[in-house]
Amino acid sequence: MWSTMRGRLLVLLLAILVLGSCSDFRRLQKSTDWREKYDSAVRYYQRGDKGDYIKASILFEEILPIIRGTEEAEKANFYYAYCHFHQRLYVESAFYFKSFYETYSRSDFALESMYMHAHSLFLDSPVVELDQSSSVEAVTAMQQFINRHPTSEYVEQASNTIDQLQRKLESKAYQNAILYKKLSQHNSAVIAFENFSKDYPDSQLNEEINFYKLESQHEYAKRSISTKQKERYEKAIVFYNYFIENYASSKFTKDADRINRDCRKWISETAAQNQNIEINNN
Repeated sequence: MWSTMRGRLLVLLLAILVLGSCSDFRRLQKSTDWREKYDSAVRYYQRGDKGDYIKASILFEEILPIIRGTEEAEKANFYYAYCHFHQRLYVESAFYFKSFYETYSRSDFALESMYMHAHSLFLDSPVVELDQSSSVEAVTAMQQFINRHPTSEYVEQASNTIDQLQRKLESKAYQNAILYKKLSQHNSAVIAFENFSKDYPDSQLNEEINFYKLESQHEYAKRSISTKQKERYEKAIVFYNYFIENYASSKFTKDADRINRDCRKWISETAAQNQNIEINNN
């Protein structure tokens, strides 16, 4: 019985504290004293709970237009950006961190804000299957940070982030090229495979990519109109020669040889047919 009563008392006490906290926050919102709001917002921010970040961001948002140009404005804007970051609102935090370092370029927080802008973009980067525009933007932002602050304590982490994003972009480029191939859009596949090799020359996937490029070009030639076939078969042979020179011991070699023979056979037979037609016409 005593334990039950003690439990009820604890619940009641907690409820009183929560209600008191809520009423105190509502009073702060109605206050016309920006200094009181500012000090309270800083305290909420420094407590570091999710609910406190929400309250801090609300108070900062209310006073930022009022305190523009004051000493407090710099810290308020910096904390305001972090409030969004800690709520995992990464699009918003990226925007506010960028706005901060552009506005307060000489601030002690400017370097950190520039890094956090890029870091927020990185955290907003979606899974590989989705559009990677934000990943590209994050790579650019991280590289700009490294270029501007090459001795910063964040450089190593920024470099690691770029590596992670590049691997994601590489996977996305590979998936896009393979999709063209699966859809039998052979010319688009060839272009996508070529772009992949240009963008990721050190990728371990390039052996596979170059074989698929040869295979797609062969299929493209086979399905082309007769007036375009010769040049497209010849291009496939060029792809074959490059593949054999660079990946002589590849698991794809036998298939590559088969494609090469087929291309040369078509060119040879077509040349013979054209010669016979020419002889007959004469």
